[in-house]
Amino acid sequence: MRLKPFLLDTWLDQYEHGIEFNLAASTGPTWTVNDILALADEETRHRFLNHKLVYSRPAGADTLREAIAEMQDVPVDSVQVMTGASEALVAMMWLVNEPGANVILPLPGFTTFSALPESLGIETRFYRVRRENQFRIDVDEIKRLTDSHTKLILVNCPNNPTGATISDADMEALHAFTAERGIQLVSDEVYHPIYHGRKTTSAARLPHATVIHDLSKAFSIAGVRTGWMIEHDPQRRQQYWTARAYFSICNGTTGEILAEIAIRQRDVILGKTQETATRNLQLLDRFMAEHRDVLGWIRPQGGMTAFPWLVSGEDARPFCQAAADRGILLAPGDCFEVPSHFRLGFAAAGAEFPKALERFGKFVKSWSPKLATA
Repeated sequence: MRLKPFLLDTWLDQYEHGIEFNLAASTGPTWTVNDILALADEETRHRFLNHKLVYSRPAGADTLREAIAEMQDVPVDSVQVMTGASEALVAMMWLVNEPGANVILPLPGFTTFSALPESLGIETRFYRVRRENQFRIDVDEIKRLTDSHTKLILVNCPNNPTGATISDADMEALHAFTAERGIQLVSDEVYHPIYHGRKTTSAARLPHATVIHDLSKAFSIAGVRTGWMIEHDPQRRQQYWTARAYFSICNGTTGEILAEIAIRQRDVILGKTQETATRNLQLLDRFMAEHRDVLGWIRPQGGMTAFPWLVSGEDARPFCQAAADRGILLAPGDCFEVPSHFRLGFAAAGAEFPKALERFGKFVKSWSPKLATA
């Protein structure tokens, strides 16, 4: 087993801790522990400050699972808590690994999607989220990639990095297709329910779908390292419980209580993310129009990231490196196997986003082919 280099995290770890304006981040506005505790009632704050630092349950604390089940409108037994969506992906790929198996994934997509099955020797097949068709997720293309050895199809909605979404009707059609053939359909929903156009419904409503979610993106409290799976199939659920017990045993009890507070107060937390993302996306609309001679883009339909490209077609890494030297951090497209693009996060900077765009605009003008060759 050999994991390929994690180009995205290598880039972020190199720059983001000292950069002035981080536009590479894929999260939203930040929260402190005090912010989250201020949303809780007195009894819960007392429980947080006085709970024992012992092992939690492998499936997750009962009260946390109840909060997740209520939010997702599913039975509590279908909820398996994980250490972020990352552990859920590890467990899933581990369990579909068998001779001759293949999995179908989005490209571009989060690096972990492909790195894990490739490291296990699982054949990876990609459906393209192309700018030529406005980043539409093409269900017919996904279907054409399947065969009798396909074990898993993953849909990321909203997609990281493009912000693409899939309609409820297309998701239901894909669900029917996979259920008939015994293929596992996985919906990665870490950016749900942050949308900027057509809203979609969680795939948790579909009886044969597996849903992955966590608190890192839409909730923007990544430091609690809490995620979950919605799994309606009891046999698979038992396998995930067993894998979790081996991999990490359980979550930290402190993070579980903070996670429960956040989920029960989701209207406040998700409302802040949506408000920030909506406001900053409107600013980005104007910015991209002003710089269309250098930058192309497709407006994201959901999430907090866009995936612009250099209209010259050149590799964006030197562009991103030069921007970092000016105090603006972007994520190069080669981290997502699309070198001419770059990821731009528009929510993590919060109220600083206008200043970040002002600085970025000056840099883009200096990168103009006309000025660069003068």
